[in-house]
Amino acid sequence: MLNFIWLFLLASGVVVAALNGNVEIVTEAALGAARGAVEVCFDLIGVMALWLGIMRIAEKGGLVRAIANLMRPLMVRLFPSVPPDHPAMGAIILNLSANMLGLGNAATPFGMKAMRELQNLNKDGDEASTAMCTFLALNTSCITLIPATMIGVRLSFGSSNPTEIVGPCIFATAIAMIIAVSLDYWFRTYSRWGGSR
Repeated sequence: MLNFIWLFLLASGVVVAALNGNVEIVTEAALGAARGAVEVCFDLIGVMALWLGIMRIAEKGGLVRAIANLMRPLMVRLFPSVPPDHPAMGAIILNLSANMLGLGNAATPFGMKAMRELQNLNKDGDEASTAMCTFLALNTSCITLIPATMIGVRLSFGSSNPTEIVGPCIFATAIAMIIAVSLDYWFRTYSRWGGSR
């Protein structure tokens, strides 16, 4: 569906430009956007390499594991259907810990492993379990303490203070996570679908 929307937007832009006699503007804009995207990518390579290196050191130094240990009591309450020592719980905790530190690339394999393990616990294989829905809500709304990618993008566009978004980012993602956990709890407890799985 999204491909059709993009095709419609591109085609309508070309048609409108042709009707106004400005087809060259569309070509210049497309080439300029492509050039800008490549420049941003090259700028981001260095910044992301630095941040991912620092985060890798933090991971090897045990920071991710320390956060995981702090989160374990909360995770046991959020995922009552998952046994505390099950591999799914470990993968969930590591995924959320990596997301909190801005390690999206490191979080992805943990998230896939968590979903695979949660599917193994799922009695109804055709439908997502409550634990799977809770994990998805937490994963997409996880609080971010260090928004490394956004800092890199701001730096590549010449921001004078690229880290000024850290505070607002922590606040916004914390609010998003609170809302996600609250809605998940409400659906699990009070909705007509809750308690079935």
